[in-house]
Amino acid sequence: MRILYIGDVVGSFGVRVLKSKLNELKNDQKIDLIVAQSENVTNGKGISAADFKYLKDLGVDFFTGGNHSFVESSINVYLDNPSEPIIGPANYDHRSKTIGVKELQTKYGKILFVSLLGQIVGKDSGLLTVNPLKLIDQILEERKQIDYFAKIVNIHGDFSSEKVVMGHYLDGRVSAVIGDHWHVPTADARLLSSKTAYISDVGMTGALDSSLGVKYEVIIARWRDNLKNRHILEDSGSWQLNGVIVEIDNQSKKPVLIEGLNLRGENL
Repeated sequence: MRILYIGDVVGSFGVRVLKSKLNELKNDQKIDLIVAQSENVTNGKGISAADFKYLKDLGVDFFTGGNHSFVESSINVYLDNPSEPIIGPANYDHRSKTIGVKELQTKYGKILFVSLLGQIVGKDSGLLTVNPLKLIDQILEERKQIDYFAKIVNIHGDFSSEKVVMGHYLDGRVSAVIGDHWHVPTADARLLSSKTAYISDVGMTGALDSSLGVKYEVIIARWRDNLKNRHILEDSGSWQLNGVIVEIDNQSKKPVLIEGLNLRGENL
């Protein structure tokens, strides 16, 4: 089984990239399952019900989330439904872990998905009530009798040290630990010593010539001039599609490969 995990899809530009490239990518790379980090889809923060449905129709099979997962209230009915393929972070203060842990039935077997926030996630650092290491222990213990084909853990945070620790903490206990939130891909995709697939950050999908998806001039004015301005997303120019491909052996159910995917191009 080959799983494509796509880095944060940012705004309408990111959606256009998926519309243009996803089907071709799925065929070329022989992808069986597509997962997308979806917390920045709708205007850069959150994902609306309409965008969720649209991306499902494009071919995304499952959606992970981060600290912006709950910005769009229309998505809550889907987050709260265990049969809908979208999760937010399991350790966020005002939501139970049920929206951060879901299963997906595939032709290969059942896959467990978990999204966790790191202890440090920008201004939202104080929103965590449960330590992510303790919570993932509890989640795995509660499901230890279930025969999963794969277990995918998404760690969404600012500190590489936290992500690396999570990877090694879960090495051999889950199939993959996938980091995101930075919007900049790291070069450390690898199989850990006990064969868990790991990367610190998968990057983003959307505008390449931008500050993590935001127009340069917005960030320069905020940084240089201390201007209190709002994000304006870049919606034209060069594009990027970042992610990782994780291959799991169909017989042993063990990861055998993780490789970064970093595509770039001009105007869409």
